[in-house]
Amino acid sequence: MGGLLTKHEQILRHIKQLNIGEKISVRQIAKKLQVSDGTAYRAIKEAENQGFVQTIDRVGTVRIEKKQRSNLAQLTFAEVVNIVNGTVLGGKNGLHKTLNRFVIGAMKLEAMMRYINPGNLLIVGNRDQAHRISLERGAAVLITGGFPATKEVKELADRLGLPVISSDYDTFTVASLINRAIYDHQIKKEILLVEDVYPTESTPVSLRGSDTVADFYQKMNKTGYRRFPVVDDLNRVIGMVTNKDVEVFRSEERIDRVMTKNPIVVFPKNSLASVAHELNWEGVELLPVVNEKNELLGVIGRQDVIKSLQVMHKQPEIGETLQELSYRGFKEVVNEEGESVFCGKVTPQMTDSLGTLGVGVLTSLMTETASRLLRRLQHGDLTVQEFTLYVLKLIQLDSKITVIPRVLEMGRKQAKLEIEVKNGQQIVAKALLTAQMIKQY
Repeated sequence: MGGLLTKHEQILRHIKQLNIGEKISVRQIAKKLQVSDGTAYRAIKEAENQGFVQTIDRVGTVRIEKKQRSNLAQLTFAEVVNIVNGTVLGGKNGLHKTLNRFVIGAMKLEAMMRYINPGNLLIVGNRDQAHRISLERGAAVLITGGFPATKEVKELADRLGLPVISSDYDTFTVASLINRAIYDHQIKKEILLVEDVYPTESTPVSLRGSDTVADFYQKMNKTGYRRFPVVDDLNRVIGMVTNKDVEVFRSEERIDRVMTKNPIVVFPKNSLASVAHELNWEGVELLPVVNEKNELLGVIGRQDVIKSLQVMHKQPEIGETLQELSYRGFKEVVNEEGESVFCGKVTPQMTDSLGTLGVGVLTSLMTETASRLLRRLQHGDLTVQEFTLYVLKLIQLDSKITVIPRVLEMGRKQAKLEIEVKNGQQIVAKALLTAQMIKQY
């Protein structure tokens, strides 16, 4: 393979070297690097997947700074444009910047300016003076109600590199949309992905199918690893080989004759929880990380998962998932039989159009209580394989209910639970849940 870059890799390198905020087009890339439009398009899409490029409605494709995981809860102004279905009136070269907070300009100008700081976004109507002063203070502007900006404001925005955006939505709707997006980003921040933690190496440690058992032992002694992905001449993963696979073979035996074919692989966008489950369920120490073409990007091992999950467990919780929102307000107590039960009240947010507890919320509630019980008993979590629900009686708004999870069977990798819901002394729902266990390292 040598050190030569493919056309695809050349385009990606070229894009990464562009200035932040610079516009990119298929035709421009194709002409500059003398490649076909199709090759340029595929490379730009790959750059977008990697987070170096973003396509913005009515603006085009722009080179942006790849956001680090720690900044995931922050939105760029480019993202704001898409969220509010806005139009960029000026300052397009600042769309890659992130906003620290937004300020609603529903007050007198003097009072408003006390809250405007660099990196802010002022949400306001057609108040030309507020637009100008906000830009001068280093804050971007979002004009609600579909109003335009003056020529002076547009020129100032272009000169300072601070976006001025116009949206047809009213101030309340715009603020709600942005707040929801920030909240969603915060939840995503808690979900670690493979790409956040696996060691990225310029040349991942691997063996070729044409290598020999002697090459395996040489690489094992050099690296300390006992398990390697096996790749073909195009760097595509074709197998995995371990010290146990090679120990009965002669030193000149080829690796592709002793390796395990069609190995389990993971992708950068897979969640770390799913990888932890795969490592535990399959009883392996390491998995190859590949792209859509099955090309080897690196490897992720048990130790990488352990360290990352330990760090996440020490961090404060930021966002809440739908399951956690369903569970909010429920408390764990011990009943007269000595069982752990979960008691709470059906709130308006939990009901459907008929004013009864929604089936989706009920399912989430029962699954969450089962998960909490297993977490305490075996320090693990669950991924649901099968869930059978029987609703015996509709559960009305303001009902005080008790959820009782009971373990029927529990092994190292699988558990079966019965979950009962009572309204007073009456059983109103039952479920049978089968789950695979995920160990929390």
